[in-house]
Amino acid sequence: MGLIVDVFSARTDNFGYLVHDTATGRTAAIDAPETTAIRTALLHRGWKLTDIFITHHHLDHVEAIPELKAEFGARVVGPRAEADKISGLDELVAGGDTVTLGETTFDVYDAPGHTLGHVVFHDKAGKHLFTADALFSLGVGRMFEGTPGPMWEGVKFLRSLPDDTLVYCGHEYTASNAKFALSIDPDNAALQTRAAEVATLRAAGKATIPFPLGEDKAANPFLRADDPVLARHYGLEGADPAEVFAAIRKGKDNF
Repeated sequence: MGLIVDVFSARTDNFGYLVHDTATGRTAAIDAPETTAIRTALLHRGWKLTDIFITHHHLDHVEAIPELKAEFGARVVGPRAEADKISGLDELVAGGDTVTLGETTFDVYDAPGHTLGHVVFHDKAGKHLFTADALFSLGVGRMFEGTPGPMWEGVKFLRSLPDDTLVYCGHEYTASNAKFALSIDPDNAALQTRAAEVATLRAAGKATIPFPLGEDKAANPFLRADDPVLARHYGLEGADPAEVFAAIRKGKDNF
């Protein structure tokens, strides 16, 4: 018994996810970007939606909550710190909490920065990590609400998880992230390998997720803000890694 993850496209560049507990048949949507895409995925699998796990309040992650809740009567779990921004939440969670889906347990971690109350969901036993916009392949979400220090600490915590963790993020941004990463870390062999792999996948119309966390640790500049190579690139030798992280984020914003 375990967890099946179904991956599909939603909106223009969002990923949608259904997670299905095989022991009980309970099925959750990770975020609610688009009703039609989620309903189609459910029909394709023959599953019934029982739960919705929300990571943060942005419209492209919550828009389908009212329709899905009305149609399926699903339990909606979401970040306590953003309860005032998300309608329809039934259960509030924050870092340190756990959420169950049948016999599957998800650990909840705080991942502030993209939004202040952003959370991620980790199926530790199955090695699945759902990061939404906190961590992308070769990137992180734009820092809309947070500040560099806490965002770096959140990213650094995610980096501490096992290398064989599979990461499922919120958007297909990997190709553009690769171009930026190569511009500031051109001699990184792991990054070069990943960039080539991404180019091949996208040329074939295939998604770049999920991706092993261990590979991203070696290639993603945002996970390497404490690497002297990146500090040197920005003329920040000896600086606090949070300062380097801020410089990388600003560099990507202006890329």
